[in-house]
Amino acid sequence: MIRVLVVDDDPDVRAGLRTILTSDGSVQLVGEATDGHQAVEQVDRCVPDVVLLDIRMPGGDGLTAAAEIRRRWPGQRIIVLTTFGETEYVRRAVRLGVNGFLLKVGDPRDLLAGLRSVMAGGACLAPTVAAMVIGDARSAADRREVVNTAGRILASLPPRERDVLHLVAEGRSNAEIGETLHLSEATVKGYLSSAFARLGVRNRVEAALLVWQAR
Repeated sequence: MIRVLVVDDDPDVRAGLRTILTSDGSVQLVGEATDGHQAVEQVDRCVPDVVLLDIRMPGGDGLTAAAEIRRRWPGQRIIVLTTFGETEYVRRAVRLGVNGFLLKVGDPRDLLAGLRSVMAGGACLAPTVAAMVIGDARSAADRREVVNTAGRILASLPPRERDVLHLVAEGRSNAEIGETLHLSEATVKGYLSSAFARLGVRNRVEAALLVWQAR
């Protein structure tokens, strides 16, 4: 059972998420909050497996809440809920080390798949969110340079590390990557540690964004 806390100031959004989550027998909605302050209190009270967190709310925004949650509970899984036009918020959330990003108006199946991926140790990154972050370059020339740079960085990695990173970008967990590539989880972790160090990234979401940039 996946225990989920929903944090959003919009009652209609919370109602929609409630409907999706309660429709799946493997998910339990353990609490709701309407701002960042309540989010921190509810994490302490409800002990969720995953926090679904809006990042732009009055009375205590999601980024501040994410930073505080990370400080108090470093292992807490957080999936950020975003909309188009919130690129800078997403960039800041990446730096906080959240576990994934999903669009509020996305396919309900993506939300449930994202929860399972994060619970299994993977990351979830909606392609449209990746495109939003990557596509905010000021000109076509800037975008080409971003893509070319990302491509050069990935090309410099050993082939096995590239294979692992491409599966990370698909939201696969270490166990799923190991099964696909016929590797042990320990070996997958070793490849990831080496790849992250070479790329200068801190987590799976940053690595996934780099792969998306190179596509």
